[in-house]
This record gives sequence, structure tokens and C-alpha cells, in this order.
Amino acid sequence: MPTDVTLQAAVAAIEAARQKADKLGVPMNIAVVDAGANLVAFARMDGAWLGSIEIACNKAYTARAFDMPTKELAKISQPGDPAYGIASSTQHRIAIFPGGIPLKAGGKVVGAVGVSGGKPDQDHAVAEAGAEAFGAS
Repeated sequence: MPTDVTLQAAVAAIEAARQKADKLGVPMNIAVVDAGANLVAFARMDGAWLGSIEIACNKAYTARAFDMPTKELAKISQPGDPAYGIASSTQHRIAIFPGGIPLKAGGKVVGAVGVSGGKPDQDHAVAEAGAEAFGAS
């Protein structure tokens, strides 16, 4: 298991995510960031939406910045919830919908993967595949 997000580990996460996206039949944009939320690797599958490039990167940033899946942040950022307004309180980098998952090593968050291009549940599933591959590498 890696202790940080190396290029090799990021590429392994992207490849696993890409394979999951292929199985779903949805071209995706996949971003992997390190502990400082810096981009380590990125892939845009053939035919993936251009508008989803920035969204994938933002989902990875958000998952690392808050050390939680963006799917979970979405649940607490609805009107009346404790984090309501969080997405509009920054420079538009906070993504509050599924597709961003922290990458962990030894129980510590060391980076994140962000995916965009499909329906929210598809993005989350593809990001999960990437996170699982990171943990296994």
C-alpha cells in the first residue's frame, strides 16, 4: 500500500477507474490529487465532456480538502443542514455531488480521486474503483 500519492499509484487508480467507466459505457474525466490537493495525474477518456474536466478536478480537491467523499458532503450541505452554502463560500472549487473520494494510507488521507462525466452514481462508482485500486497498489 502506498504511503503517498506517487505518479505510479495515481496512474493505477486512473486505470482502474477507466476500466470501471468502460464497463458502464460512459466516458469520464478522472483526476488524482496528493495530500496538498495538487494534481498528480489526469485522464480524459475519448468522448468525455469537456465541461467535466474542471468538475473532476474540483471533486478531487473537495474530497481532499474535507477528507470525505463528496457524496457525504452533499448530504450535509442542503438547505437547513450544517454545511449549507459551503459550495458558494469559496472560489467555486467545492463540489457537493458524488464523484470525489479520499485516498487513504494507514488510515490517513493522503490524496483523492475525482470523477465526472456520468450520472452522479456512476461518477461515484468510478471514483470508488480508483480509490480501491490505490489502496491495493
